[in-house]
Amino acid sequence: MSMPFYVAPEQLMKDKADYARKGIARGRSLTAVVCAQGILITAENPSNTLHKVSEIYDRIAFAGVGRYNEFDQLRIAGVRHADLKGFAYSREDVDARSLANAYAQTVGQIFTHEMKPLEIEILVAEITDTPEDDRLYHVLFDGTVVDENHYIALGGDAETVRDRLAEVFGDDGQTMHTALRASVGALAGPDRTLTGDDLEVAWLDRTVEGRAFRRLSDEEVDEILAGTA
Repeated sequence: MSMPFYVAPEQLMKDKADYARKGIARGRSLTAVVCAQGILITAENPSNTLHKVSEIYDRIAFAGVGRYNEFDQLRIAGVRHADLKGFAYSREDVDARSLANAYAQTVGQIFTHEMKPLEIEILVAEITDTPEDDRLYHVLFDGTVVDENHYIALGGDAETVRDRLAEVFGDDGQTMHTALRASVGALAGPDRTLTGDDLEVAWLDRTVEGRAFRRLSDEEVDEILAGTA
């Protein structure tokens, strides 16, 4: 009788984490920045149809990096979760924290019990009445939830992008135009130039009632980057 193959749990978890990190790092980065008028999410994404950033509910947005098919399934599940909760209780009961916790449970279960982990990281962003109370929840590939402040970078070389963003970040009172230029500069780095065609930009606008999510067109992005808007 042959002996069963044994792998220590610590080694198995490490191998899964390394596998997921490598998969996520192969993708392109995105950033989210809190501004005076809302939250700006900027992703390097040349596709016009496969969106990294989407609306979840009235004042809540979803963003994902890594394998598109994996994080898009989570996006769809989040929309259903929010709609059911809003219908059963009230729209005010749908919040980013409960969504992030639901995502964390799903992602954590897959990481622990499945052979292949999800090669994704996701962001759940929610605007409130003031920038100080805005929420940025970062859900990692192993189900860990991190409550971020002011700004965040995910995917690709996220640490380098975050460092660049930290160098130019003003405060939560900056305008959306300033935040967009800073975000694009952090994503591009010193050796590249990104235009509207290379980017996907979405905006959670706290100055409007009801649904706050809006996508910026390539033309709008180019005008802001050029300083003509």
